[in-house]
Amino acid sequence: MDTREGLYIHIPFCRQKCLYCDFYSALHTESLADSYIEVILKQIQRLDQNFSSIYIGGGTPSILSQDLLNKLLAGLKKLIKKDAEFTIEVNPESVDKEKLKLFLERGVNRISIGAQSFDDKKLNSLGRIHSAKQAVEAIELSKKIGFNNTSIDMIFGVSKEDLKALEAELEKAAGFDIQHISCYSLSYETDTPLFIMREKKEVSPIDDEVMADMYRYTMSYLPDKGFNHYEVSSFSKPGFECRHNLNYWDNNSYVGLGPSAVSYIGGVRSENVKDVKEYIDRFNKGMDLVMSWEELPPVQMAKESASIKIRTKEGIDYGWFKNKTGFDFLELEKSTLGDLAEQGLIEYNEKSVRLTNKGFLFSDTVSSTLL
Repeated sequence: MDTREGLYIHIPFCRQKCLYCDFYSALHTESLADSYIEVILKQIQRLDQNFSSIYIGGGTPSILSQDLLNKLLAGLKKLIKKDAEFTIEVNPESVDKEKLKLFLERGVNRISIGAQSFDDKKLNSLGRIHSAKQAVEAIELSKKIGFNNTSIDMIFGVSKEDLKALEAELEKAAGFDIQHISCYSLSYETDTPLFIMREKKEVSPIDDEVMADMYRYTMSYLPDKGFNHYEVSSFSKPGFECRHNLNYWDNNSYVGLGPSAVSYIGGVRSENVKDVKEYIDRFNKGMDLVMSWEELPPVQMAKESASIKIRTKEGIDYGWFKNKTGFDFLELEKSTLGDLAEQGLIEYNEKSVRLTNKGFLFSDTVSSTLL
């Protein structure tokens, strides 16, 4: 029987869409949020298993009212395995003491705060609606309330940002009593406002070499401060790696609820319809919520496992890969390994393969080559 380890619930509502974001989101209204959570709770009731990780993401989950959050978290209680990781994403402008207390009371044991930066000018250039002061307050409040597994998201590589500015950001981030930092380089995704601004020459991307220097510095600085670099963009104190994301990187099965959410079960990947109103309407009419799906043949599943797992610091153990996919890694990828190694992107031996420091800079290239 296929084991579905992770459950992801998408809360698509935002007060304002960030300039760089290409995830599906919708403008928040109380009535729409109420109808949506009612649907999600009915879907939760139909799930008949426990999960080792539950992740409520967005959008902005913390934008929901106290009452709706309480209903949602109470409904999820029956699905949580003992010792499961239970994460909720929050934004600094919409989280408060009462909501954080509720999260703890309802079993949430990991909080992920969308800080992104501690510089107001940079936050404004990203289209964020919180201030640096609010980001600091949210982090400190999460600790005061009692969370001992706090993660923050950071973005680097914003137009006109330099290495000195990033150094100050990381020093600030590492100075908090937190356990996890996700550090992403800014990308200009097609059709986002930031992409359009770039096309109109209203903003200028920073030089590739400066971006590379920023990433190299991040890979050096955060481990020096006790944060293990365990995946391309992820750094954690020992034992605080995000188990929900590790499940993705091991290419295990997961269930996704909500518009645009993806499920991966038994080699079949499906994606839900992308509009929240359509999602609600389809559910209430008993219609299929899936917009698209594909069944991966075994060799493609194996290659996908390779392309995802290579992003982790530990890389790919051939024994693990054989047990996971049934394929011999060296046989499956023999046509690509020599070239990647020659470029200095990977290092491999008779037991395993992993990214080099240079490989982390070009991880997307390595992943797509293995795929």
